[in-house]
Amino acid sequence: MKTAVIQFPGSNCDADAVYVAGELLGQQAKLVWHTETSLEGVDAVLIPGGFSYGDHLRSGAIAARSPIMHEVRRFAERGGPVVGICNGFQILTEAGLLPGALTRNDSLHFLCHDVHLRVERTDTIFTSAYRQGQVLRLPIAHNEGNYYADEETLARLRGEGRVLFRYVTPGGEVERAANPNGSQNNIAGILNERGNVLGMMPHPERAAEALLGGTDGRGLFESLLAAVVR
Repeated sequence: MKTAVIQFPGSNCDADAVYVAGELLGQQAKLVWHTETSLEGVDAVLIPGGFSYGDHLRSGAIAARSPIMHEVRRFAERGGPVVGICNGFQILTEAGLLPGALTRNDSLHFLCHDVHLRVERTDTIFTSAYRQGQVLRLPIAHNEGNYYADEETLARLRGEGRVLFRYVTPGGEVERAANPNGSQNNIAGILNERGNVLGMMPHPERAAEALLGGTDGRGLFESLLAAVVR
């Protein structure tokens, strides 16, 4: 599997993503600068976290209009797998590849700590390595992670099974106290209609080996690898 990790001015999880998708999985991974205009030969695209363009205007707003995102859109339209993590999730919503928006945390504070999230489906290219209902512990680091969408969109996400991860208690219960940022329906990650584009706020690449304190995030990358090489 050859993964393109999109790099913007202000990205700060790009090297982590290259390490996990490349060295940790024993695959190929490369940085692709935001001004490039080709994704030829790529099997998967990962848009990492950070503060692209200093979060000017809105988080992800400028990055969503960069040259490489035209290619990311075409790649996704052809069915290619795309993962946006944290700022990458924000960029995907700004680019129209995922519905809704990521707004200020309801606490109005930057949050940086571990959270628990529940795997809602395992029949996707991103979660086949997990168990249905499995509770993961992953870190978050964001100021604008509060997922918002209108009621019609939320109903469609629920009805079509496109909420892939929800914030939960360590025991797997969906409770307000387990929601770190105020996201509607405790949403931590969603899919597009086709199921090949994922946006999520928690960082699986920061929890992919024991040295970092946990391996719960590794399953996402292993699931993607299995889907690409099958």
